[in-house]
Amino acid sequence: MTWSQIYDPLGHPVLSTLLAALPILVLLGSLGLFRVKAHYAALLGLTTSLVVAVVIFRMPGRMILASAAYGGAYGLFPIGWIVLNVIFLYQLTNERGLFDRLRQSIT
Repeated sequence: MTWSQIYDPLGHPVLSTLLAALPILVLLGSLGLFRVKAHYAALLGLTTSLVVAVVIFRMPGRMILASAAYGGAYGLFPIGWIVLNVIFLYQLTNERGLFDRLRQSIT
C-alpha cells in the first residue's frame, strides 16, 4: 500500500503545523495543566494523533495501526532493556553481598 503524505493538507502552513502539533499539545497540556495521570495522558495523545491522521492528513487505517504498533514497540524496547539490566545488576550485587552495603550507603 502506498500513500503520499501531504505536508500542508489545509493549504495554510501555519494552521497545518498547529494541527500536526495538536497531539503533543494535548499530551503535555493534560500532564502539566490538568494533572492527568501519565498513562491516561498518553492515551489522549495517541487518540488525538489518530484522529488528526485520519481526518486532516487522510492517512489509511492500516498504516495508522501499523505506525501506532511500531511506535509502541519503539518506546517499550528501551524501557524493557533498562529493566532487564537493573534486574541483572540487582542479582549481581545481591549475590556478592554488596546490596546491603549499597543500601547502607544510601540511607
